[in-house]
Amino acid sequence: MDELITCVAVKHLAARPSIADSEQDDSPPGFIHIREGTCVNDDQLFQADVLVEDGIIKEIGTGLNVPDSAKVINAKGMFIMPGGIDANTHMQLPFMNATSIDDFYTGTKAALAGGTTMIVDCVWDSPSTPLAESYDKWRDWADSKVACDYALSVGVTWWNEKVAADMELLVKDKGVNTFRVTQEYKDLYMLNDGELLQVLKKCKDLKAFVTVLAENGHVIEKKSEELISQGITGPEGHAMCRPEEIEAEAAHRVIVLANQARCPIGILPVTGRSAAKIISETRHKGYVVFGAPVTACLGTDGTHYWNKCWRHASAYVMVPPLRPDPTTSALLMGYLSSGDLQFTGSSHCTFNADQKALGCKDFRKIPHGVNGVEERMSIVWERGVNTGMMNACQFVAATSSNAAKILNIYPRKGRLAVGSDADIVVWDPHAVKILSAKTHSSASDFNIFEGTNVRGVPVVVIAGGKVAVDQNGTYAQRGWGKYIACHPDSTYVYGRVAARDEALAPQKVNREGDVPDTTPKHVPTADEDPPTPIGVQEEVLVATIVSNNFHHRPPTRSGGRHMQESSFSLSGEQFDDKVATRSSRGFNPPGGRSSALW
Repeated sequence: MDELITCVAVKHLAARPSIADSEQDDSPPGFIHIREGTCVNDDQLFQADVLVEDGIIKEIGTGLNVPDSAKVINAKGMFIMPGGIDANTHMQLPFMNATSIDDFYTGTKAALAGGTTMIVDCVWDSPSTPLAESYDKWRDWADSKVACDYALSVGVTWWNEKVAADMELLVKDKGVNTFRVTQEYKDLYMLNDGELLQVLKKCKDLKAFVTVLAENGHVIEKKSEELISQGITGPEGHAMCRPEEIEAEAAHRVIVLANQARCPIGILPVTGRSAAKIISETRHKGYVVFGAPVTACLGTDGTHYWNKCWRHASAYVMVPPLRPDPTTSALLMGYLSSGDLQFTGSSHCTFNADQKALGCKDFRKIPHGVNGVEERMSIVWERGVNTGMMNACQFVAATSSNAAKILNIYPRKGRLAVGSDADIVVWDPHAVKILSAKTHSSASDFNIFEGTNVRGVPVVVIAGGKVAVDQNGTYAQRGWGKYIACHPDSTYVYGRVAARDEALAPQKVNREGDVPDTTPKHVPTADEDPPTPIGVQEEVLVATIVSNNFHHRPPTRSGGRHMQESSFSLSGEQFDDKVATRSSRGFNPPGGRSSALW
């Protein structure tokens, strides 16, 4: 045990190149000419130059009229792409008795180093804090620090009319069009199914998008207690109490709830093949559901939870956990390339060795989070494009364009087009990089992709019309980025919801014919005649049946029934059923009556 604790406490810190703020270029953006490259959008690939002026793409084509003052970037043999958009980050998040080590500066600087020019950070505040107040807190933290543009997705951790009112305020006045909910963290952030349904209905009314962390807090709590009682306290317990079927069950449950509310839903992150399969199957049924794997599950696996070094194993703790099946990453990449999963994030939430060590005796106390914002685009290129599972256009869709469409900021972001923001990446598909904590821009002292070779990296990154990264380093400063307001009713998300509502609307059945009278029988008052006694009613009924069913001929002279008169009735009654039998009359048998004594 002492050996394990020692392993936890060791920090592998290495000096990383950095550029002082005084050396960074903070001059207003001017003209930039990117020439001789291959432009890539999510739907097209073509040869062209790109001219940027004051932060906006001014021209795309050949033979451009370029001012002499323009900064020239030669992209021959490379791709020119829209900057990446990371759909899920957690910068300087206060969580599990710690605060994630990357703040909004170091985190966005790392994003730019990897080719990402915009992040969507998630607001997870303490329960019962008003959503509008939490939004203001995150804006205060971020605005002065961000090196690239950002948007906010606000977490809903409780429900009442005040929450509903704040959601409406955030959508209409604050530029928030995505909300975040979780089925994990019981008694903290987790909503029950009834509350989830209320959030989904409200988002449908506001035409906002909801993303869900698919887990099951009730099951996780019980399984965690069982494992601890059995002496399993290490990081492997984190994975064991959250098996893949738990993620799949939660994903299926929230998709059903969203479908009943007719609200689009996104599952983020998707780490298991079972959850990915459910998303794929429900999409094929017409459900409006989206899914996003994250960098970690595309670039590594959960076998690390069983590593003998506690520090190493704890560094991979995230939710949902990575799956120990090493084939999972390729399967998720297949879903991403086919379009059954649509976009990617990193869930970047970094904690150093000392912070992770808070759970050295109880895996339930290990802060959840891994790195990935800097590595995301290179991992997707290496595992997707370099393996032939996707082409360059699909890469742009998965790492940028589809997220921009969900945020309803496309084609301002996520596309190379005249008038779009000059968030541009010059991508070298042949350059090779070894991922390592020694060279990454994150403040984290560990990299879960340590030693991974990737072929395909950004060599120049332009953010807001400024060169933020080139071959010599990262130049982005605090405050270079800005908050991007995102409006509701994205066509990409809600484009077919109205037609689906109409097609699936409940239909009333108009029936024909008599309907049985279930009106209560009338009870006579004291002033009314009493009802006919039951016995009399029966006699009247029988007389009616007889008169209706038997045809009478005149009686014979002896007063008896005419022998040709039928006594048959469909009711089974006889003609003389009402004639009393004379019990005193006797009949002699054939041969006469005997008077002998026996």
